[in-house]
Amino acid sequence: MTASTPPTPPFRDPDLPFAKRIDDLLARLTPDEKISFLHQYAPAVERLGVAAFRTGQEALHGVAWMGPATVFPQAVGLGATWNPELVRRVGAAVSEEARAMRARDDRVGLNVWAPTVNLLRHPLWGRNEEGYSEDPGLTSAVATAYTRGLRGDHPVYWRTAPVLKHWLAHNNETGRDVTSSSVRPRVLHEYDLRAFRETVEAGAVAGVMPAYNLVNGRPNHVSPYLREHLRTWTDEELLICSDAGAPSNLVDSEHYFDSHEEATAAALRAGVDSFTDHGEDGSTITARVRGALERGLLTEADLDAAVRRQLSVRFRLGEFDPDDDPYAGGGEFDTPAHRDLAREAAEQAVVLLRNDGVLPLADGTRIAVVGLLADECKLDWYSGTLIHRSTPLEGLYERFGADRVEFAEGVDRVLLRTSAGRCLRVPAAPEEAAAGPRGAEGALDPALLTGRTDLPPLTADAVGTELALVDWGDGVLTLRAPDGRYLSVAEDGFLRASAEQPGGWVVQETFRLEPCDGGRLLRHLGTGRPVRVADDGVRVTDEDPDVFEVVVVERAEAAVARATAGADVVVVVAGNDPHINGRETEDRTTLRLPAHQERILAAARASSARTVLALVSSYPYAIEPGPLSGVLWTAHGGQAAGTALARVLAGDVSPAGRLPQTWYADDADLPDLLDYDVIGSRQTYRYFEGRPLYPFGHGLGYASFSYAGLSVRTRDGTVRVACTVTNTGDRTADEVPQLYTRAVEPSVARPRRELLGHHRITLAPGATAEVFFEVPLSAFAFWDVARGGPRVEPGPYELLVGGSSEDVRLRTTVTLDGEPAAPRPVRRDGLAAADFDEQSGTEIVDRARTAGDAVTPVGGGTGELLFRDCDFGPDTRRVTVTAAAAGPGSVEMWVDGGGPAPVTVPVAATAGPYDHRTVEASFVVGGVRDLRVRLRGPVRLAHVGFSG
Repeated sequence: MTASTPPTPPFRDPDLPFAKRIDDLLARLTPDEKISFLHQYAPAVERLGVAAFRTGQEALHGVAWMGPATVFPQAVGLGATWNPELVRRVGAAVSEEARAMRARDDRVGLNVWAPTVNLLRHPLWGRNEEGYSEDPGLTSAVATAYTRGLRGDHPVYWRTAPVLKHWLAHNNETGRDVTSSSVRPRVLHEYDLRAFRETVEAGAVAGVMPAYNLVNGRPNHVSPYLREHLRTWTDEELLICSDAGAPSNLVDSEHYFDSHEEATAAALRAGVDSFTDHGEDGSTITARVRGALERGLLTEADLDAAVRRQLSVRFRLGEFDPDDDPYAGGGEFDTPAHRDLAREAAEQAVVLLRNDGVLPLADGTRIAVVGLLADECKLDWYSGTLIHRSTPLEGLYERFGADRVEFAEGVDRVLLRTSAGRCLRVPAAPEEAAAGPRGAEGALDPALLTGRTDLPPLTADAVGTELALVDWGDGVLTLRAPDGRYLSVAEDGFLRASAEQPGGWVVQETFRLEPCDGGRLLRHLGTGRPVRVADDGVRVTDEDPDVFEVVVVERAEAAVARATAGADVVVVVAGNDPHINGRETEDRTTLRLPAHQERILAAARASSARTVLALVSSYPYAIEPGPLSGVLWTAHGGQAAGTALARVLAGDVSPAGRLPQTWYADDADLPDLLDYDVIGSRQTYRYFEGRPLYPFGHGLGYASFSYAGLSVRTRDGTVRVACTVTNTGDRTADEVPQLYTRAVEPSVARPRRELLGHHRITLAPGATAEVFFEVPLSAFAFWDVARGGPRVEPGPYELLVGGSSEDVRLRTTVTLDGEPAAPRPVRRDGLAAADFDEQSGTEIVDRARTAGDAVTPVGGGTGELLFRDCDFGPDTRRVTVTAAAAGPGSVEMWVDGGGPAPVTVPVAATAGPYDHRTVEASFVVGGVRDLRVRLRGPVRLAHVGFSG
């Protein structure tokens, strides 16, 4: 007899819909197997032939952490291209390489954690490099393009499954896991939610990652917005992956829950489906889930919902249909097309900020290129390992010839001499100690990579080794040996010249020189310990550290003067190292260039040559452009950065990048880093009323353009705007026409400019293109707190077309019908405290752990709320205040324009922040009036009601 072949289980049948197949597989899993799927590293289920699965593969601007890959410009640089189609092609190339890399290394994941759609609200945010723009519309346009490229164009199967980061209102690294972003409803709906919403609605998003911070007093990992908003924007199952360690933070740092079982259950019920915690070890998370089940905090249905979402992503990735998945065979990797695309993206990301005619550089120009970034191709935390590398110096050598280019890095060359007269010495490295760059072999968690111990530690002798010292700002130094290796400290505490570049989760290549006994302590910042010369080598230790004299062999200015002596033009390449002073875990403290780089710039200007400043950085700077002939900015541009910059300087490419965020002139123009009320504190180009250094959307080129023929037609819920753009210059170039609007007679604070659309077009000399913008009427809406929804206000709206938010070439006014305002029906609904029109001195906090908002004075002091157009009816006589308080406080209220005397409602201390009590008082008022409410003391006001 012949044994019969077992029937194919339905979850293996490609002819069935995914939903039925997932139902079948889910029914076959045991409770323990379901629980195991909730950790980032889901184990295999061998009895069903289901493979292990890992959520999360970093791919922000190339496949990261897994070894060599094509490295594209940083995300903020991709945003500066203002070219969604280009970004879509970049996303497609990244996902092709992810497939190719996975084909040879199954550690490479296909659930990619990219893009980042956090808005670049504040330029001091340490992770500015990860976002696209301060504008939600531009951010969503670029993010949508990137996700479409990552997803692929097959109607069923996805090449990779993108997860958006980081939900929600997340723009500070300072206290990022314990600070709360106070986000009022208008800011929430008009600004922070919008970038996520439009990207999710576009249909190429597989999931979302909550951020570390709290919003309105509640951690993002238990946010009701995940259900109330996010999951309503698409019919697809969205996989919500926690950020690393964030589930444990709910108890350990945020103290939001008393136990990890409660916290895990709350996160799962809120919508978190995959827990990224405790690295590859899922035992802690699974134990917490089992504990929550035993305590009745979770049901198996809660597990099923989360596992279903993970399986939905896995089915879309073709895991269960290898014969039908068009991407299963791998993908292109490091092809000529990908290299060309990396160069094209880097070229399109360059923004020309200022030009007095010095650019483009003529052939034969004698060039001095100086600066700390002149011969660097810097990577950031979310970069892959470079296969190809191009620095600005190399690009200029290639384009103009090495005989026409002089170079000076501009470091201070120093000896570090102990009080005993011995200088630090770098011993020669043995030949067998050669190694590739850190992480070249790939690492699932590069934070775990350690420093090298195969090299001899530093020693000291009478001669010593001349070191290149750079101050990156705030006294943070790097020291580099003559062979290019940076001084670093490994786990054994010894100081070695061992690192190709500063890097790592905790950077081990930075130091500070601190005054001590007439000399300097050399403090290693990674360990916090000073340096001592010991018998067995130089090490970090708190015991008897050495005091050093810094002997300056040559200052940066001397080298710059030599290099610039015979130059026609000096190109100063300045900027940041993405691992130092402004990165994940560390916000910047100022917009200013570090003093060391200001010295280099001053030395360059002191020459007789014209000076061009090329800023290569992850964020904006405040500079003084007046003495400069030209200024350019580009984000760290990836593997082709140097070639791209050189081609732009030479005029082989006319620059057409545009600023994706406002460049402010001074630190004084910035709000507090933790002030998320972009409306109240007048943040970003939309509300800023000062004069920026360079405005949002700004960027020059080597051609000129004229705009004409503006026309507007409103029809079928759409405003159609058209104009013509003509290249009036003498070379082919790109232009970026931008459409903005402004409400002329708003009843509430509205943006002074709001981007409605843009195009990047290429025109030959003399050519004309007609440009169209199709704008839905909903784009003119604001969030009406009185009705709890969006509303287009009737009246005139100015339409402005031009080359930036301030470079307006054409304008007209269109009158929209919209919906008239209605007074707040406060007798019927009362007032939710967070639905104020204006506020001062308050912040929004959580009314309960699961949902709801309250308002409290900052620091338990005094704050005020304004509620406009409250309809009290003819005879309101009583007011009811619902509040909690940590101590005695009060709620005062009165109406504008005369009326009853202000009433003060005392609020006694309650048992806890969620123990809201109701207090009633007399309040006689009628008609439609503006109501003001003043909070005193540690009061958490949730609601105010009115009755006859």
